Amino acid sequence: MKPTLLILIHLNDTSRASVEAAFDVVYAPDSDQRSAAIAKQGATIRAVLTNGTTGLTAAEIDQMPQLEFVSALGAGYENLAVDHARARNIVLVNGSGTNDHCVADHAFALLLAVVRDIPQLDQATRAGVWRDHLPMRPNVSGKRLGIVGLGNIGEKIARRGAGFEMEIGYHNRKPREGSALRYFNSVEELARWSDFLVVATPGGAGTKHLIDATVLEALGANGFVVNVSRGSVVDTAALAHALIAGTIAGAGLDVYESEPTPPEELVALHNVVLTPHVGGRSPEAITASVDNFLANAKRHFAGEAVLTPI
Repeated sequence: MKPTLLILIHLNDTSRASVEAAFDVVYAPDSDQRSAAIAKQGATIRAVLTNGTTGLTAAEIDQMPQLEFVSALGAGYENLAVDHARARNIVLVNGSGTNDHCVADHAFALLLAVVRDIPQLDQATRAGVWRDHLPMRPNVSGKRLGIVGLGNIGEKIARRGAGFEMEIGYHNRKPREGSALRYFNSVEELARWSDFLVVATPGGAGTKHLIDATVLEALGANGFVVNVSRGSVVDTAALAHALIAGTIAGAGLDVYESEPTPPEELVALHNVVLTPHVGGRSPEAITASVDNFLANAKRHFAGEAVLTPI
């Protein structure tokens, strides 16, 4: 008999078919379905598939007495009640490493788009405006790239920066062992040094509004910020003020505090490029994430150690 799995996130048909081969699936990818599914079938659920944004609360865990395995599909798990789950001896895993390249690619896509002003140039071209009537935009190559969060994704962003012959620095809570990149003790120091600041740190209470008015002022009038981590890391109100006042030159955001509602303060601004939290989404990344979940689940239910524990 297959174990019962509660899925709290959207999966495409191919991914669902792969998962349904291994589990009896309860599919509840929105809040109403979620509440109803847990109330009705919580007693039978042994596994949950979610992600960092969707999470899983302590109260929900308490409604699932047989729950023994929880997976976040991507790397993030900031809204998972980790301590509560561990107190129940529930095995926790994530999708670390499965979408790193995709997120790093997207970070650079956003950086190039906002620095070179690709969306506005596209609109101008469609309107018949020739280059002589448009402002010139700065290079990306050869500049200083500051990375906030030199984890697996941050490292891949750094490698891409090296390909653009950029000087690279970073900030973590502590220096990354073995890294030859320049370390800065604070985000403010890193921002003051950087031309471009790319945010790839985990979300959660510890990084809420890490990028605030002080950091943006340090980045300066010619600086650009890109966020591919979590919306909570950047103070939206402070960012909007900085973009309007010219405190910084521009921003590229794949994530924002108001998700899934677009950030009202930013949508009318021409010096910001917005995408709807798709940095980790590609056919390759989703397939790898689902395969990783299935491999972890198979090992757990066979009594073996999981591959990517939280």
